Amino acid sequence: MNADSRVPVPGTDLVRKYKGRTYTVKVRPDGFQYGDEIFTSLSAVAERITGAHWNGYLFFGLKKKSGGDA
Repeated sequence: MNADSRVPVPGTDLVRKYKGRTYTVKVRPDGFQYGDEIFTSLSAVAERITGAHWNGYLFFGLKKKSGGDA
């Protein structure tokens, strides 16, 4: 799926509160499951939830893992 270091391992639930509601998205090997739908990107999930374009990593609070750069 995605080799981005911000994406947790498949099976992980991403939880986000937005406008008084809690949303849960499951990380899958083939994408992200929100409800009965599978999305190829977190941005698409965030847009479905909010109705506006979002960076999915920012919406779900995922940050790059720090490398060992000194």
